[in-house]
Amino acid sequence: MEGHAVRACYAASGATDYYLETGDRAYFKTLETLWSDMTRGKLYITGGVGSRAEGEAFGEPYELPNAQAYTESCAAIANMMWNWRMLAATGDAKYSDLMERALYNGINAGMSLDGMLYCYRNPLELSGDAGDRIRNPWYDTTCCPPNLERTLAALPGYFYGTSKDGLYVHFYDNNEMRWKLEDGTPLVVTAKTNYPWDGAVEIAVEPAQSREFTVFLRIPAWSGNTAVSVNGKETPDAPTPGRYFAVHRLWHSGDRVQATFDMKPRAIAANPQVKENTGRVAIERGPLVYCLEQIDQPLDTALADVALRLTSDASRAFAPELKPDLLGGITVLRHRGVVATEPAAQMPLYEPFRRDTRAPRKPVDLVFIPYYTFANRQITPMQVWIAQGE
Repeated sequence: MEGHAVRACYAASGATDYYLETGDRAYFKTLETLWSDMTRGKLYITGGVGSRAEGEAFGEPYELPNAQAYTESCAAIANMMWNWRMLAATGDAKYSDLMERALYNGINAGMSLDGMLYCYRNPLELSGDAGDRIRNPWYDTTCCPPNLERTLAALPGYFYGTSKDGLYVHFYDNNEMRWKLEDGTPLVVTAKTNYPWDGAVEIAVEPAQSREFTVFLRIPAWSGNTAVSVNGKETPDAPTPGRYFAVHRLWHSGDRVQATFDMKPRAIAANPQVKENTGRVAIERGPLVYCLEQIDQPLDTALADVALRLTSDASRAFAPELKPDLLGGITVLRHRGVVATEPAAQMPLYEPFRRDTRAPRKPVDLVFIPYYTFANRQITPMQVWIAQGE
């Protein structure tokens, strides 16, 4: 993948449409090559793409800067649109997993919580300088605001799919779907959940007449331990992360499917070739990438000076807390990290090497918020990738 990130993903979307209509395997082989190249070295953890401001373009493999990340809102949308078509072509959950990553993070960050301001760029780090006014009411190039609007308006069409075998459930949120199976049987599906803050989902499956078919549940790749039951009885087979889980049975009106996904926080490390993230980790919970904003941390705690304290089980180091009155109602993650007692801004630019050049550290209580909510209060430093301490 190279060149203008939005146009490249749009072109790939068109090529996938061509494959779907013609079955030309040469096209699909190329599409798989492009997708692999993008996801192995040119994809941000937020699902955003496009590293360079010059040409709004993909960079070289592993060229994924944080503060300089271009990651245009339209590029995350184009990425999702392409993966939607690849999903239709294959039924492979790796494409819907990437759609969810882009939707909940790179796309959702593009519009302010009040719907009045938009991000053209979606960087993964901000310094807090006046130039970091990343959200604006409009742009001279007016692609991102209407693209975000139409994507949110189109969401109902992305939740489900059908095949000759039955029904696919791609996304989880409160909804009611009235459609039909491919044999023409009318079908009503109702989902109830507090996802993404909670991993429990209940789906009522109500065909107009009893029918034998399969319900395919997407098991997110991030859910290491998922439980699925039907009418309160757990399924004998364990779901596999990153796959669709097939529940085949004679379905009657009123049948219920319950799924519980693994919502433990996760610490994620980047490939060592992403030099800017050496010694850093990012924090995820469910489908959400989290970040630190300085406004949420103790006074005089610069993000450049903080580090995380992680053990082999990183989930134990983070305490989820629901904050219904913060940023539209979110779950924050609390973490007992450390902060340097001598701020980096006061240290020399260069000094003689020592085995440990770090200043002494003291404990500090850190608060993580979902990335999509950044820059909704005031201009303040923000980081997705955080130094890992001892």
